Amino acid sequence: MTVIAAVLTSVVASFVISTAWYSLLDRDRASAGRPSPLLIVAEFGRSALVAGAVVGFARAMDITTVGPMLLLALVLWVAFPFVLLSGSVMWDRVPVATAARHGGDWLVKLLAVGAIVGLWL
Repeated sequence: MTVIAAVLTSVVASFVISTAWYSLLDRDRASAGRPSPLLIVAEFGRSALVAGAVVGFARAMDITTVGPMLLLALVLWVAFPFVLLSGSVMWDRVPVATAARHGGDWLVKLLAVGAIVGLWL
């Protein structure tokens, strides 16, 4: 039950964090109105995949406290979103500001998921 609670709590937290992040830092997106229900469902699904993966890593590594979970979240951020987003800047000419905005969102979300999972497991 604690695994399910950790994932569900992380999904809701991720959605709230991203909504606040982009509302504050991306005025164009914020002024465009609400996303379609399909996009909202897709975002919950994406968040569930990430939270489930983090829980899976935590259990496989026998991590059950917040400190090590935050370290794992930071390592995951460097290994995946940071590498992917920096590559998009280098090779696809994505503006640095855009990549930084998305990278910051991912960092905050992964740290939140790490903290939540560390508290629940």
